[in-house]
Amino acid sequence: MFSMISSPLLRPWLLAAPLLGLVFTACQPGGKSRAAGPDLIQANLDTTVRPGDDFYNYANGAWFKQHPIPASESNWGIGKEVQNEVYARLRKLNEDAAKTSAAAGSVQQKIGDFWATGMDSTTINKQGVAPLKQELDRIAAIQSVADVQAAIARLQPLGVNALIGYYVGQDAKNSDKMALQLWQSGLGLPNRDYYFNKDARTKNIRQEYDKHLTTMFGLLGQDAATAQASAQRVVQLETRLAASSRKLEALRDPYANYNKMAVSGLDKLTPGLSWKPWLAQMQLAKVDTVIVGQPEFYREAGRLLTTAPLADWQAYLQWQLVHAFAGTLSQDFDNENFRFYGTVLQGAKQQRPRWKRVLDAEENAMGEALGQLFVQEYFTPATKKRYEDLTENVVASFREHIQKLDWMSDSTKQKALVKLTKITRKVGYPDKWKDYSSLKVDRSSYAANVMRANEWAYRYNLNKLGKPVDRTEWGMTPQTYNAYYNPSNNEIVLPAAIFAIPGLIDANADDAVIYGYAGASTIGHELTHGFDDEGSQFDEKGNLRNWWSKKDRAAFQQRVNGIVRQFNGYTILDSLHINGKATAGENIADLGGIVIALDAFKKTEQYKKGEKIGGLTPTQRYFLGYALGWQTHQRDERLAQAILTDVHSPAQFRINGPFADVPEFYEAFNVKPGQKLYLPDSARVKIW
Repeated sequence: MFSMISSPLLRPWLLAAPLLGLVFTACQPGGKSRAAGPDLIQANLDTTVRPGDDFYNYANGAWFKQHPIPASESNWGIGKEVQNEVYARLRKLNEDAAKTSAAAGSVQQKIGDFWATGMDSTTINKQGVAPLKQELDRIAAIQSVADVQAAIARLQPLGVNALIGYYVGQDAKNSDKMALQLWQSGLGLPNRDYYFNKDARTKNIRQEYDKHLTTMFGLLGQDAATAQASAQRVVQLETRLAASSRKLEALRDPYANYNKMAVSGLDKLTPGLSWKPWLAQMQLAKVDTVIVGQPEFYREAGRLLTTAPLADWQAYLQWQLVHAFAGTLSQDFDNENFRFYGTVLQGAKQQRPRWKRVLDAEENAMGEALGQLFVQEYFTPATKKRYEDLTENVVASFREHIQKLDWMSDSTKQKALVKLTKITRKVGYPDKWKDYSSLKVDRSSYAANVMRANEWAYRYNLNKLGKPVDRTEWGMTPQTYNAYYNPSNNEIVLPAAIFAIPGLIDANADDAVIYGYAGASTIGHELTHGFDDEGSQFDEKGNLRNWWSKKDRAAFQQRVNGIVRQFNGYTILDSLHINGKATAGENIADLGGIVIALDAFKKTEQYKKGEKIGGLTPTQRYFLGYALGWQTHQRDERLAQAILTDVHSPAQFRINGPFADVPEFYEAFNVKPGQKLYLPDSARVKIW
């Protein structure tokens, strides 16, 4: 529904807990259905809005009015409703585990101890910054560039975003091999644009960032003048790193972000630095080649390491350390971290309850352990098969779409069909689970537990080097309300939670709603990612390789340019425009998912009968089912941040944008010239 995972392997947006207690909707494609779906979507309608003017608010407006954004949140929607039920259920599981004398090393012991330390705010406040003292002392003792490098090597496994962004992932041009990859990293603001944009909103954020840094250094014990000086050192260093960082849209070019070289090539890229011993300090002694995403970033990083004052690096590393663990430290650190990152950047009015934040951290620490408990009881094999069948129906529809394309030659069509056939479909949950037996969790310190979990994940990732690619591995947990396409594995991954709809518990839920909600916004969307502007550059084996004829690729790009122009024209808030190029992949996937799943739905008996339920035709219910998947509204601050940092368009335009391109939408809701969503035939985008 949300993501395409590619290089770098970005950590997906994870929910905090399994979907315990929720009943999953499921449909028998083409089978008997009842009115559960239509009842729910009718209750959400705002009939004062014309569908042809703003379908987003027509479909969800009543729900928005009844569900204002809570003070502790920057957005609210169906995903948060699912998550809320999850939180309530998992809280009891954790509380029970914390009270139980479970066997040492057992999952229950680890869950219980993690929860106990996270919820013990009294001890956390007494400890203050003490859990970081050992690392802070190392930073204070820095006396040379080599010491800076050693400190960075030490902090990375702990989960500190200090200068280097590295991970082990599949080689984009040889998907059977795992490779060390370096990516631009190390900024305290969301991305490079925050350091340079001149609008009033961003200028204010920079001013607040300076205040935030000063406050955090003060909490570390520095006097006012020293804290201000340290803040300025960090800002100056990060601004130079930002200047050499690529823009959001530039990160979507897989060829431009693939620069493979020997480790000795890194030495040439950063004169004066020797990478071999540095990598050894990072537990990467056996690495001989590396894939660098943005060489210009590392060129500048190397220059700064050898020229910037050591005091600058000390301030920077102190900041990155305390920033990484602020949420695990005493209340003063936690509150100031929330003030800037929660309120200033995203508009939340108050801190979320501690218990929810602890569950989030636990999900990141050992999410698949929780996932096992979840699927055993709440996502049965029968439910799994229903969604596997639905996935096959959508794949079959996509196959027909490719065969009928009028802009692609037969030779390229055959290659596209081979790629589609080879897409692995992972539905519900993995066949094998991660083993957390080596992860140590105890009741000594919440911050220490989080550090150890980060180190476990670091070692788990590095351990992939030199070993066969595990194509069975999942990048999300089953309880995650999200889904993704991975081009290197040529796979779609559809976690169990993505199929949940709060309030809809009928196992024979309306096919129309389910085909829109699950078939279009999730299954069809992720399949289309294999054929969007970025995913289409990978072949059926997951390798970055051109399988298109020159003429067909040009025809495809012409259509991509059309959707880029369309979304460039949408304005958010006062004057912020959607970045059509940066969001192209998601916009293509949204449009593709809608038209492909719609044609799959047209094969069902329900569609063929054409019966209305609650006054709504099957096609109307289909579009409303899709809109249900984007039933979310956001604060202005979060919207503004998303425009600069997110490759997804805001929810409103994930509905209104692609619908304006679909002829059946015009027919279903009688959209006419003069209405805001109306586009003439010549302006409508058609790709897949």
